[in-house]
Amino acid sequence: MRGLCQVSDLEVYERIATGLGLPDHARMLLGLAPIDIASPTGNHGDEHQEQTEELRARIEAAAAVDPTMVMILSTDTNNLRLLDRRLGSLAIADKMRAQIAQLQRAHRHAVRPGIRARLAGVLAETASLAGWQAINTGALGDAWNHYETAKVAASEADDPAILAYVSAEQAYVLMDLGQPTQATELLQHIHQTHRGDIPARLRTWLSAAEAEAAAILGDETTCRTALDQAAQLLPDGPGDPDMPYLSIDAHHLARWRGNCLVRFGDPGTVEDLRSALAGMDGTYNRAEAALRCDLGHALLALGDPQAAQPHVQRAQQLATMTGSRRQRKRIEELARAVNLALH
Repeated sequence: MRGLCQVSDLEVYERIATGLGLPDHARMLLGLAPIDIASPTGNHGDEHQEQTEELRARIEAAAAVDPTMVMILSTDTNNLRLLDRRLGSLAIADKMRAQIAQLQRAHRHAVRPGIRARLAGVLAETASLAGWQAINTGALGDAWNHYETAKVAASEADDPAILAYVSAEQAYVLMDLGQPTQATELLQHIHQTHRGDIPARLRTWLSAAEAEAAAILGDETTCRTALDQAAQLLPDGPGDPDMPYLSIDAHHLARWRGNCLVRFGDPGTVEDLRSALAGMDGTYNRAEAALRCDLGHALLALGDPQAAQPHVQRAQQLATMTGSRRQRKRIEELARAVNLALH
């Protein structure tokens, strides 16, 4: 302490540490072994006991999850999906956060393999929905993270269809980041990987997504080929109850086709989009906003801004109601073009 000599013997350090009652983290700074090997940073017996009790309680709570409860959680996610289509993500943001948190707690502490796998499937669907909502609000970082969560959960669920779907949806983050080439490569890889183990309706969706990425790249040949493949793969009927997250039928595909081909000035786009609009049931408000925006673009390209104007106005209303920044940006650009053409 007086600086007259320097301690060089480890045994002396040991005596000093013992005499002063140094805690383990201070002993370690002197190069000494901790007294409590299980707790190298000190004696936290009370804290460890609290952790143990909390873990036991969570595992016990998760053990109460049975097939009926998993079905209820799945129904809750589907109800949120229906609300999202009508009202948009902002209206249900708190409910979405609560649902994901509940599913993550139940899944993380579930022990029974069958229940754990089913919870993983519901979590994958829910995180994917949250990812799509984040894309539409412009929160691309959040969207990417949600899809990473969804992919891990889908892998544990051992469900090729949900894994292919959530992985492919992540490509839309790349598209909105201005990286359609990487999005195309990702979509093609997913389609090739899962071609033999996913339903035809999901393959239809993947082909249509590939067409959209090709359209963004300006590759009309690839775009049309992918759209034709989607039409050939599309099965009859409105949907598949085993894939509630997937909405694609003849009307949705017509909307998708119009969205792609409007970029190439195809005059047939107007009829595709009008057909899709006539077939919408009024529950897909965000999708209708996008459709009316595409129809406005097509009509403007045909030199009919007056016919385009009411579609633009309705698209603005729907995009505002659903809180879709992604759609509002496109619609505002179109509105300026229409107003310029009218005046």
